Amino acid sequence: MEANWRWLGVAMIAPIAWGSTYFVTREWLPDSPIWGAAVRALPAGLLLLALVRRRPRGSWWWKSAVLGTLNVGAFFVLVYAAAQLLPTSIASTIMATSSVAIALAAWAILRERPGLLRLLGATVGIAGVALMLLGTTTAADPRGVVASIAAMVMSSIGFILAKRWNGEVGILPSTAWQLVFGGLALIPVAIIVEGPPPRVDAAGLAAYGYLALIATALANVAWFAALQRLPSGTVGLVGLLNPVTGVLLGVFVAGEVLEGRQLAGLALVLLGIAAPLVIGALPRRQRPRPRAGARTQSAAECTMAA
Repeated sequence: MEANWRWLGVAMIAPIAWGSTYFVTREWLPDSPIWGAAVRALPAGLLLLALVRRRPRGSWWWKSAVLGTLNVGAFFVLVYAAAQLLPTSIASTIMATSSVAIALAAWAILRERPGLLRLLGATVGIAGVALMLLGTTTAADPRGVVASIAAMVMSSIGFILAKRWNGEVGILPSTAWQLVFGGLALIPVAIIVEGPPPRVDAAGLAAYGYLALIATALANVAWFAALQRLPSGTVGLVGLLNPVTGVLLGVFVAGEVLEGRQLAGLALVLLGIAAPLVIGALPRRQRPRPRAGARTQSAAECTMAA
């Protein structure tokens, strides 16, 4: 169980790093999200590729392309569309449902049955995210809702396919290849939609470096490594730390103030994550074994009866 807690700690790196991207992007990067996604994914993939020095072979050419599309390329484009059409609160709440979608995808693809306790925890966590982020007068563009749901479903399936296939080549090569494929696929889309790459100052370069090295290379390796060693539903629960990180950064760095409703939502998210993990770690009650004397007496009685 101690090893599981260590891998839970590794899994937390990803959603915490991903949650910080909202703040970093808003504060220091230009409004060119597709170029930002490409600059974030491709250098991260090339860095990991330089470390492993392996190229895809056989079926891993198309598997890398599939994973790169689901987890990076098309995913980033759909997230961009959702961000353009929806308030951040609604988009984040829809993405939070991936905690359930990942468990269901693992059930369908890997026959990994989702635990009832983890599903209940995910439901509580999603309700907490909605309470924390959603306002009473927020309008939702149906196109943005469709894009956000598609991004959530696509990444959930991509994560589980990566879990199924990563054992063939290892976490680092798989993560490197899908980031490279996804980043390369984004570049022509960025040129068509946004034109030439935007100019950035020193702070922007540092922000891109953080997104590529920490929020992409390190975060993706940590996520896929934990997903390989833990139940998918458990890792999906940990993913709820993503919107929590974004909210807390707004409080501690930007000086935002949380209302009572948001505090209650934050408490629900943390409860939904922690309760299934803590309860699941409790030792199960074992059947009491009969004492040796009792077994001996029973054998003697049987002998006398015979």
